[in-house]
Formats: sequence, structure tokens, C-alpha cells
Amino acid sequence: MIFAGPDNGALRNTNFHRRVWAKALQDAGVPKIHFHDLRHTGNTLAASTGASTRELMTRMGHSSTRAALIYQHSTDERQREVARRLDALARGALTKKPSGT
Repeated sequence: MIFAGPDNGALRNTNFHRRVWAKALQDAGVPKIHFHDLRHTGNTLAASTGASTRELMTRMGHSSTRAALIYQHSTDERQREVARRLDALARGALTKKPSGT
């Protein structure tokens, strides 16, 4: 558990932001962000590594693909990676000997 409540118990949502989150951000010198932004960032990074929709669903505990697709942003770097891989496939196909079929 990263954040613990009184007596090391679970925190209630009603007091987490006021008692813990705002102070943690201030102590760390981090700009004010929502706690859920951490989840979004983590899952967006997981998607950028090539995690499948099913893998993202498992990580997030979702049963529908709709939520997982939110984290699969298209970035310029991912588009370049897709292009590089397509190029490699095409070049590989051109260097193979014809199979006769």
C-alpha cells in the first residue's frame, strides 16, 4: 500500500485528496494533477510498449474493450515504428525466393 490511512488502514475516498494527495504533491514539488492521471499515464505507457487491448483490459480490471481503447493514443513515434516494421516486412518479402505458389 502506497498511502495508508489511520492505523495503517485503507483510506476513504472522501478524505484521500484533502489529507494525503494534495500534501504528497506539494512535498514532491509536483504540479497539481488528479490521482487518476497516474492511472492514465501508466496505461498509456503500457499501450505504447505494444500491450494488446486484452492486456490493457487485464491491467485495468475492465471487461470491455471501450475503456482500454482510451489509452491507445496514436503518437508520432508509434506511427514511425509501425512504418519501420512495415518496411522491414516488405523488404524481407522482396528478398525471399519465390515459392512458386
